Amino acid sequence: MQFGIFTVGDLTTDPTTGHTPTENERVKATVAMAKLADEVGLDVIALGQHHNPPFVASAPTTTLAYIGAQTKRIILSTATTLITTTDPVRIAEEYAMLQHLTDGRVDLMLGRGNTGPVYPWFGKDIRDGIELSIENYDLLHRLWTEEVVNWEGRFRTPLTGFTSTPRPLDGVAPFVWHGSIRSPQIAEQAAYYGDGFFSNHIFWPPSHTKQMIQLYRQRFAHYGHGTAEQAIVGIGGQVFMRRNSQDAVRDFRPYFDHAPVYGGGPSLETFMKETPLTVGSPQQVIERTLSFRDYVGDYQRQLFLVDHAGLPVKEAMAQIELLGTEVLPVLRREFEALRPANVPDAPTHASLVAAAGASEPTEGRAAVDEWTGTRAEEANASAAGRL
Repeated sequence: MQFGIFTVGDLTTDPTTGHTPTENERVKATVAMAKLADEVGLDVIALGQHHNPPFVASAPTTTLAYIGAQTKRIILSTATTLITTTDPVRIAEEYAMLQHLTDGRVDLMLGRGNTGPVYPWFGKDIRDGIELSIENYDLLHRLWTEEVVNWEGRFRTPLTGFTSTPRPLDGVAPFVWHGSIRSPQIAEQAAYYGDGFFSNHIFWPPSHTKQMIQLYRQRFAHYGHGTAEQAIVGIGGQVFMRRNSQDAVRDFRPYFDHAPVYGGGPSLETFMKETPLTVGSPQQVIERTLSFRDYVGDYQRQLFLVDHAGLPVKEAMAQIELLGTEVLPVLRREFEALRPANVPDAPTHASLVAAAGASEPTEGRAAVDEWTGTRAEEANASAAGRL
């Protein structure tokens, strides 16, 4: 089971102070959150992709590469990579490069995006969203699995004898999740390829999430990738914690009431009751998260949104600390105890390499480390001789 955080990189005014973070502040906050998540033992940091104000998440691979250079173990992912408006050749090249730079600590979540004005900025039409998703992923999949690609489609120029470089690390492409809130077509696409399906699980009642994941599981089994229980499922959720629930509700209420995606609709109490939004103590977050299994089944990835709705970076960091120190140890133990033996763990680069029957992952890294270590020893000896 993998646990982590995700962010959409929104620039939202803090209703308690009136401060709107600058783009620079928001970008630097994202990096700080990722570094802390790595330090406290979370498994995944996932970044959104937006190209319109009020967001700063326009270049996820650039940001993830910077984060990867400053972290040790955390998986670098997205929430989401826009398969509709981002050219598949660029996705293939950039995420394979990120694989090499981070020794395989990479996967990605593909999604359509739902902001109409963005599509024409990249020469696309939102009315083609589903068709773009299907065609572009077909090409991306082939670019990563075939050495030489000859391809022709509706939405981009043909490719003849094309090889995407660099090739995926160890011959294994990054694992792909297909993310959606409400699209059965995306669940079908994930099932067809045997990829993972990530249900955002925010803003919608559990009954909707259950229906979407059941569809994906059934179709996963239909295409012969395994049983329905063995399908690879991830879900999201938003949490806000204090030591006691009354303080949590009191402190989160102004953020909820003024948030662009929450404010003006149902009350905080209604939203907490009818959606996965959990505002309370660490113990309440543990109990609520464990309850997701009742309607989702055994699943492989749980991501939490902790910096949305104008929450300042200090609050986001406090949530990450609580997740890592108080929530995560209990969730790991409980989910592991409940997991049946036939349900697979979340895919990683090492597990994908093993499943493909390839050599040990990142063999070249050891050689580079040995070379750099030798050079460092020589440099130290030389420096000592001059003293």
